[in-house]
Amino acid sequence: MGEPELLEFARERHVLFLEVMASELPGNYAPQEVNHLTLAYFAVAGLSLLRELDRVNKDQIAKWILSFQVHPETDNEFDNGHFYGFCGSRTTQFPSTSVKDPCYSVSHLASTYSALAILKIIGYDVANIDSKALLSSMKNLQQPDGSFMPTHIGAETDLRFVYCAAAICSMLKDWTGMDKEKAKQYILNCQSYDGGFGLVPGSESHGGGTFCAVAALCLMGFIQVDLASNLQESASIDICLLLEWCVQRQEEDGGFQGRRNKLSDTCYAFWIGGVLKIIGAYHFIDHGALRGFLLSCQSPYGGFTKLLYDQYPDIHHSYYGLAALSLLEEDGLEPLCVELGIVSAVL
Repeated sequence: MGEPELLEFARERHVLFLEVMASELPGNYAPQEVNHLTLAYFAVAGLSLLRELDRVNKDQIAKWILSFQVHPETDNEFDNGHFYGFCGSRTTQFPSTSVKDPCYSVSHLASTYSALAILKIIGYDVANIDSKALLSSMKNLQQPDGSFMPTHIGAETDLRFVYCAAAICSMLKDWTGMDKEKAKQYILNCQSYDGGFGLVPGSESHGGGTFCAVAALCLMGFIQVDLASNLQESASIDICLLLEWCVQRQEEDGGFQGRRNKLSDTCYAFWIGGVLKIIGAYHFIDHGALRGFLLSCQSPYGGFTKLLYDQYPDIHHSYYGLAALSLLEEDGLEPLCVELGIVSAVL
């Protein structure tokens, strides 16, 4: 493939873009208010990759993040079915004043992952968090098949939340919050005939689901650090099929598609590139072509677009564009702990 042209990494524009996004999101993000902590993660994690965390007030961020945690009123409430993690936004934290709202004070696995990741990135000691309540209540979210519900009020169960649970346990250095063997079996059941992973057993292979599966297995200790060892591991996933599926996702334009017959998308440069990095096979892709694709997705306003020739950037693809360039060891970016999605230096 080869890099199509010499493009420059617009580092300063990305810094300014994320600095603005970390202080106030544009109005078109209002429908995503319930995911406020996840949006904050993209901004803070992006600035940390750019080595520019000094542009935000870390103490203020820590205080803000901690204000979203749900706490039991008494120790007897640990087993009442509620999940004592972090709410994703103020609207999920407090009841509506006009209607009876059964969903208030509902913490969510994805928001809890985002909260802990931000706290780790800014240097907060997560040992100060009430992890006993969080982990003991999180264990109640695990289903008999090993999957996880994201909230105690019920929702879809799939690989996203298995990954979140594994990442939460890893960051808290305490695995009492999940049954790893059950989770592993669920993940193995999600591997498709073509080597990738669907979000649920029997579904189409997908880049995001494949990352969640492999990263969770890595965090739980079921994936080795080099390709040769993974190929010799008979009790785990089919690495040969997985490797074939992943390398086939790199398109002629250098980018990665998330599924067959889809366009290259900036975020899959991280999701699928990250899988290859974890299993020790990142060297099989065309690095120059991928870098060329990513730099072509840079917006003149700073940040990254989802697709080539899109007009405007968004915070989601901006973070994953930077994360993918970090995997490529781009100058000016911090190395990334792929399986946790945070810079290696904070671990």
